Amino acid sequence: MQQIESIKESGGWLNRYVHPSACCQCDMTFSVYLPPRVEREPVPAVYFLSGLTCTDDNFRTKAGAQRYAAELGLALVIPDTSPRGDGVADEPERYDLGQGAGFYIDAIRQPWAKHYQMYRYVTDELPALVESRLPLIPGLRSIAGHSMGGHGALICALKNPGMYRSASAFAPICNPVISPWGQGIFAAYLGNDQTEWEQWDATCLLRAGAQSPPLRVDQGLADEFLVEQLHPEHLEDICRARNLPLILERHAGYDHSYHFIASFIGEHLAFHARALRG
Repeated sequence: MQQIESIKESGGWLNRYVHPSACCQCDMTFSVYLPPRVEREPVPAVYFLSGLTCTDDNFRTKAGAQRYAAELGLALVIPDTSPRGDGVADEPERYDLGQGAGFYIDAIRQPWAKHYQMYRYVTDELPALVESRLPLIPGLRSIAGHSMGGHGALICALKNPGMYRSASAFAPICNPVISPWGQGIFAAYLGNDQTEWEQWDATCLLRAGAQSPPLRVDQGLADEFLVEQLHPEHLEDICRARNLPLILERHAGYDHSYHFIASFIGEHLAFHARALRG
């Protein structure tokens, strides 16, 4: 784990690292914001998973999250969205498949299976690495994400009861088995068995009885992907039917961009801070 960048911000440090990943079999890059409180004691962490076409750089430069994390005493752990490199499979003519589109699942079809193991990377390898090397409280973590990363945050929380104290998402792909984005990715990475797809779909997991930590979802009503791709109403329906702890906030006029995330990231981090402190 090699530190390649360090920037003073809001009293803490925004650091960037690169390391060889056993899961993804390539070098992976991630960023961590350490708030001022780490000078006195270890702190809990919020993992943030970014969306299609993004790297770790999008969230750390556009969301304005570090100021809130500094005030709340939270670390931010920000992984890349996929494996990358000359030897990593890709579809350069597509933005929604290959590098930049890991979808936070574990691929089982070639040529993707060798490198595209983003679920294991996010839930296993990365937490073990950062909690052993940085002043974070082991096991005290929450997870959040945007769009494809919102889907990732939800499934990571639902597939690992007790691993995250809370989960939140901005404009997540809530039911990817019926989303064109999800269908394209799942067919490529997993094959044509739709029962396999359902193991990576938050709405399907909840229908099958998955347990949930406290959830928060924020959705802009001017989001150009809302009707075709996102389907938050399906997540809302199953949570209501099972009496699960979901806060779903709809916001008139907001789109899918980081302007939306920056407008409400403070509320999300406060939501996680309350869960992390019991």
